[in-house]
Amino acid sequence: MNWLDKLLPPQIKQSDAKRRKSIPEGLWLKCPECEAVLYRADVEANLHVCPKCDHHMPIGVRERLDRLLDVEGRYEIGQGVLPVDPLRFMDRRKYSERLSEAMEDTGETDAMVVIGGAIHSIPVVVACFDFSFIGGSMGSVVGERFVRGVQNAIEQRSPFICIAASGGARMQENVYSLMQMAKTTAILTRLTDAGLPFISVLTHPTTGGVSASFAFLGDVVIAEPKAEIAFTGKTIIKQVVGETLPDGYQRPEFLIQRGALDMIVDRRQMREKIAHLAALLTLQPADSVA
Repeated sequence: MNWLDKLLPPQIKQSDAKRRKSIPEGLWLKCPECEAVLYRADVEANLHVCPKCDHHMPIGVRERLDRLLDVEGRYEIGQGVLPVDPLRFMDRRKYSERLSEAMEDTGETDAMVVIGGAIHSIPVVVACFDFSFIGGSMGSVVGERFVRGVQNAIEQRSPFICIAASGGARMQENVYSLMQMAKTTAILTRLTDAGLPFISVLTHPTTGGVSASFAFLGDVVIAEPKAEIAFTGKTIIKQVVGETLPDGYQRPEFLIQRGALDMIVDRRQMREKIAHLAALLTLQPADSVA
């Protein structure tokens, strides 16, 4: 027993212990950037952006879509397309086991969710990556859902939006995964031929085969602040070629100065910004955007 325990009356020590037990777990979190201790409900209401330093924390795919799209008129596209293991791939574990675990952990069937709906009453189709599903990697299902989303946008005569968060092509599917780079790029040509816009939103991280294929093909390319955007990570570059990249080299603040991006948009303003762009690119009146 330390000296403080000897001085404190028993009822104070007991009430303090009861108070600690009565506080539910998970009410608070720490910002990984500024280390401020934040009330979780405030962070969630702020679209998972730190109110102290504006650091953009991870946000779930369904929550992102819920906060982006109007409530009415939503419909999911390609949910019946499910992953298989044609190569019976195995590294340290079977690919089929990794798929089952990812499905159980995330509640999703693959790393992309495609939803048709509207933003401020402007019809759109939105494809959104789920980074928590095997690192948001692009396999056959992601490619097929992307294609079906574009086809639906063409049928509905609406803009197509993709929100990327990916580690790249899914190595467990080998060449099937690499084929999706060409497949997704090709379908965007049909979107262009139809005179419809593609808005590409790059979030943290957007890397590998996704950044090397459709991510930079948008009529407008937007990035969230300080997202990592690259083909190859700086650690691998240093190991392979012996070069150390300067600070911020793979961040949107660096890329926009060199013309690789059109704009950097805070997540909290993304809904309004995309609505205005969709209205502008489809020649709809500005007053159609609330």
